[in-house]
Amino acid sequence: MRGTIAALLGALVGLSAMHPPAAAAQLQLETVAEGLEFPWSIAFLPDGDALITERSGRLRRLAGGVLSEPLAGLPEVYVAGQGGLMEVLIDPQFNVNQRVYLSYAHGDGDANATRVARATLVDNALTDLEVVYTARPWKDTPVHYGGRMCWAADGTLMLGLGDGFDYREAAQDLSSALGKIVRIHADGVIPEDNPLRDRNGALAEIYSYGHRNVQGMVCDTANNRILAHEHGPRGGDELNRIVAGANYGWPLATFGLDYSGAQISPFTELERTRPPLLHWTPSIAPSGMAMVSGTMFADWEGDLLVTALAAKMLVRVRLDGRRVVEQEQLLVDLDERLRDVRMGPDGAIYVLTDSVRGRVLRVSR
Repeated sequence: MRGTIAALLGALVGLSAMHPPAAAAQLQLETVAEGLEFPWSIAFLPDGDALITERSGRLRRLAGGVLSEPLAGLPEVYVAGQGGLMEVLIDPQFNVNQRVYLSYAHGDGDANATRVARATLVDNALTDLEVVYTARPWKDTPVHYGGRMCWAADGTLMLGLGDGFDYREAAQDLSSALGKIVRIHADGVIPEDNPLRDRNGALAEIYSYGHRNVQGMVCDTANNRILAHEHGPRGGDELNRIVAGANYGWPLATFGLDYSGAQISPFTELERTRPPLLHWTPSIAPSGMAMVSGTMFADWEGDLLVTALAAKMLVRVRLDGRRVVEQEQLLVDLDERLRDVRMGPDGAIYVLTDSVRGRVLRVSR
């Protein structure tokens, strides 16, 4: 166990190890679309079109560089604070069923929760909307919803959730979905082999716990692993490899301080909790995350790309097994909050800016 002061000093060394790459000068940047109100997530369809969520509750289709009008048929979304429409995820069998999945805040100021629904995409409308999961219990804070999703190698749906901010102790409470990563089947049924299903008092959908606010997830199906990052408070943003049934420590162990400057915990590591692969202190406020693939960025194959809100940059992270061996800062000159990142079907990197006049950026070589 290390004390907080020593941990913070060590963390500063980790952050300073990030360096602007020489390769950054070779990157080509263009605006593909603009005029989006706080875009949150982008997902590509098999035909090359993209779906883009706006936190205000709109879903747009981007085809040939042209944004559609908001699609019809969306669920009722609670838009307040950090709440709104969040992730859009394409069904692995989309060519057969045309299904898309949405995560969003649902409810009102007195009782709200993260919810997942699926629907069929028909032209520029959603039909046959069906709710497949609602986090429990309800909360009365409009923050820390999580909302990122990805498909695991076995076809199950992984959903990252937040702790609701005022309810951080719930991250350790197995009767609550707050501060958890949950695993469900595509239709919302809970898998029989979930790690805590047989534990007395635990929610059967929980896959891992002790998270603060999961904001990025990658299901690396080729290597059968799940990676997720989450916001810390003042410091202590984390990148974790997610293991079934594991406890990731929040708020019992953290590299961060409370926003008041008060100590949250004297521990950065604790027995029976898993330490992060990487932490960012000071915070960068990580948001989306993608894994690099394709020939355009072949020298980055398998690296992670992490968008950052507070730090206003794209971070490239290279892992060697369980160890981070390199970090690079990209798109720093933009000086814009970045919300999401995805690999496009053309091999380019697509980035969403977090603004009332948000843009879709294409990064290529």
